[in-house]
Amino acid sequence: MLAALRAARFIAIAAIAALLVSCTFTRFAYNQADTLAAWTVDEYFNLEGPQKDEFNKRFERLYTWHRYEQLPDYAQFMRTAHTRMQDGLSREDVLWFSDGIRSRVRVLARKAAPDAAALLATVTPAQIEHLQKKWEKENRKYVRERKLNGTLEERQEAEAKRIIKNIEEWLAPLNGEQEQRIIGLARDLPQLERERYVERIRRQKELLEVLSHRQEDRERFTARVAEYMANWERGRSPEYQKQLDASWQKRAELFVAADRMLTTDQRRVALRRIETYADDFTQLARRSDSSRTAAR
Repeated sequence: MLAALRAARFIAIAAIAALLVSCTFTRFAYNQADTLAAWTVDEYFNLEGPQKDEFNKRFERLYTWHRYEQLPDYAQFMRTAHTRMQDGLSREDVLWFSDGIRSRVRVLARKAAPDAAALLATVTPAQIEHLQKKWEKENRKYVRERKLNGTLEERQEAEAKRIIKNIEEWLAPLNGEQEQRIIGLARDLPQLERERYVERIRRQKELLEVLSHRQEDRERFTARVAEYMANWERGRSPEYQKQLDASWQKRAELFVAADRMLTTDQRRVALRRIETYADDFTQLARRSDSSRTAAR
């Protein structure tokens, strides 16, 4: 629901997790997740032929499990969200929704960890160097897009644009007056983009530390990978976590304010979108006889 949830993604589950927390989920996109996953992992690690084959085999198992074991739960989650949204959102509804997405990504991360560890155990020093260069490029983009070297006003404007995009994707397109009201509300949000950047760098260094143990006992290495993937809050400073919690509360209040601005037609659009997600998850999870066999 909120862009910050995207930080939960890890390379080996990037395709599925990205689709789950993205506001642009479609049935077509989900059906292409295996292709997207292979492309994404190769972008980060420049895999060799045998590694690609092994990744594809392992991801296919994860993908099958996710489709048939997890999507029914997602469909019910969206139906519950639809019910809660009928008469307007509360702060508790927004937090419930974001927590629900976060917990589902965590389940996915734990399931994916053994296969991710098997792949990561094979990466070479050259591939780790490739990963670092990819991060450097993405970090420069992060700084540029979030105006981290700009003025407070520039950072607020960039943040407001991201919030408006989130709202329009999850709820409904806003008119000019509504956008201006959101921009005004966004100015009161805690400005944590620089702190988030520090956290981003910390997590990258943490993964490098995990990879430095890739030659150790497989069980211990898998535990390290699982901890990294599923418990992304670990290692945050108490002060930063306190700031982040306060920011989440403020963002929930902003989302509620945006919901209250919706016209009858806009609310109808928003509710229909949630219904569509639930319907898509249900359709994607339907098993054929062959898929039942493959999922076992």
